[in-house]
Amino acid sequence: MTFTPSRALQLELELDEARRHGRWLSDEERAARQLELTRQQAALEQQRLHRRKLVVLTVVALLVPPLWPLALALTLYLLFPITTRRLALATGTSLLVLGGLAAVLITTLVVGLLMLLF
Repeated sequence: MTFTPSRALQLELELDEARRHGRWLSDEERAARQLELTRQQAALEQQRLHRRKLVVLTVVALLVPPLWPLALALTLYLLFPITTRRLALATGTSLLVLGGLAAVLITTLVVGLLMLLF
């Protein structure tokens, strides 16, 4: 059996991996780890693409004055994604609750006025 530089490098990488995990991984475990790594890399690439699209949309929104609020929202989302998502969820929920309360209040007022008139 002759060792080529690429085979020697592969064996060295496998030895490092075995040292990290404290044992040699089976072929199935190694394939599962490789598949997981590939999935993670694909997810990271998808996030980069999504972020790039949002940056382009933000720049376009900055160039059109009526879209400046959208540009501000996108900028906040790009800088603070988790906080902005939570804030948007809280704002949306608050608006739904306030809208429901306003509908109940208006309905109560209309019914009260109709009872006074008739």
